[in-house]
Amino acid sequence: MAAAAFHQAIGSLQSPRHCDNSNLHHGLGHVSIKLISKGFKIDFRLLGRGSCSFTGKNVSGIKASSANTSVFNPVSSPSNNTTSDSLKKLNEAALILVRHGESLWNEKNLFTGCVDVPLTKKGVEEAIEAGKRISNIPVDMIFTSALIRAQMTAMLAMTQHRRKKVPVIMHNESDQAKAWSQIFSEETKKQTIPVIAAWQLNERMYGELQGLNKQETADRYGKEKVHEWRRSYDIPPPNGESLEMCAERAVAYFREHIEPQLLSGKHVMIAAHGNSLRSIIMYLDKLTSQEVISLELSTGIPMLYIFKEGKFIRRGSPAGPTEPGVYAYTRTLALYRQKLDEMLH
Repeated sequence: MAAAAFHQAIGSLQSPRHCDNSNLHHGLGHVSIKLISKGFKIDFRLLGRGSCSFTGKNVSGIKASSANTSVFNPVSSPSNNTTSDSLKKLNEAALILVRHGESLWNEKNLFTGCVDVPLTKKGVEEAIEAGKRISNIPVDMIFTSALIRAQMTAMLAMTQHRRKKVPVIMHNESDQAKAWSQIFSEETKKQTIPVIAAWQLNERMYGELQGLNKQETADRYGKEKVHEWRRSYDIPPPNGESLEMCAERAVAYFREHIEPQLLSGKHVMIAAHGNSLRSIIMYLDKLTSQEVISLELSTGIPMLYIFKEGKFIRRGSPAGPTEPGVYAYTRTLALYRQKLDEMLH
């Protein structure tokens, strides 16, 4: 398994960027990869589901307190998983990004922004499917936005993980909240995954557009103006945020709170939103402001990065447990899955 070729899968991803690779084609079940010399096109099919498309010139460059002993400390608490520990010793960590499943306002074609609406039935199914796709990848910590649709996605996804650890939201908003949410069983702590909710990972705030129907808004303000608000990098809607403003808070939070966890060897999942995740991907892949505005992320499709030796290496989207070879992104991830198989059978 360790020697198997890794397979990237991320909906549909396109770029006219020149590339040194000669013709190459890999196929795996429903997953296919095709690279064409002097420009490449990667076309991945994942069980007929959503897509992530990108047009740009650079898609390969990648950079991206002490506590009481009775309180679960997600930063300092050691992992109980020996396989996970062995991965950390190799200075390699997994980073999973997933946009929340379809929300009720996605379904109604309304501008949602920071309005806190839940998932639709389809969104719940997308979150569960996302969980199946990452069920063999280690997760030590989860970061979500403060919005319920991202938190639902993270929680539902983890119900499918083969390790069967329980995601637990950390309540650090006050001393009382922290005290009342203590876990007093050391064994139970070992079987949990801390979930950190942060408003900095929220969707872009759409200001006066929030709650408006997208088609009606285009009729009122004009298609060109609405397109400018939605797809420009630095022009905000009335009393709202531009993508640039969203990126400032999301990337700052990632660098200050998430990247140190990866540096320590922890495997992290981020469940967030289209614009906050686009902002983080802009940082990881070193995209320009023009490149990031053409990046589209489908709901419920996880994207995997490997953080190794200070660099973020994009691996696309895990295709699911029915495609064994897809987990050979690296030797250590293949080993993790092998250990899971041995432990659970």
